[in-house]
Amino acid sequence: MRGLALAAAAGSLLALGFFMRPLYSVGMSETNAASPDEPFFKALLTPHRSLGRTGFMVLMGALIFGWLATGAVFLSQGAWPVFGFFGLDVLLIYVAFRLNYRAARAREEVSLSRTSLNIRKTAPSGRAEAHHFNPFWANFSVARHDEIGITKMTVEGQGRAVPIGGFLNPDDRESFAAAFSRALARAKSG
Repeated sequence: MRGLALAAAAGSLLALGFFMRPLYSVGMSETNAASPDEPFFKALLTPHRSLGRTGFMVLMGALIFGWLATGAVFLSQGAWPVFGFFGLDVLLIYVAFRLNYRAARAREEVSLSRTSLNIRKTAPSGRAEAHHFNPFWANFSVARHDEIGITKMTVEGQGRAVPIGGFLNPDDRESFAAAFSRALARAKSG
């Protein structure tokens, strides 16, 4: 009986996996550029969100169903304030997810050619700021922690320091740092 319950739980977790997005939030490409101004390295850094739109709708539907089912029991017992407080919980969960999805609109675009390093940071509000560096004078610094890995990545040059990839998970930071370091060394070598 217990094995059957475990199998059912595993099946439901696999079904939830259908609604989850891939774990990778770093899109990078390296090409052979024909001209010095053409970027040979491009990366789009985005925050990872594991629950997609369909999964969010399923979750909210289940929460609303649970609220209505338990709320109906409390309403039939005359405890009508409980019904409202359960609804308030569902509303607060909805607002928290909406704020989380709004924060996921942040983007960082990094492009590197032999003559320029461009970083375009877009905030969740849509406000964008662009940073331009000469790749020969730019340095890429990485701060590491023994247990966590990379904790901070910064592009420095021309009297400025621009942090990048602060919202990435440790594995994506490692992947990006390795690829970007190689690309920057390639740009400097000519």
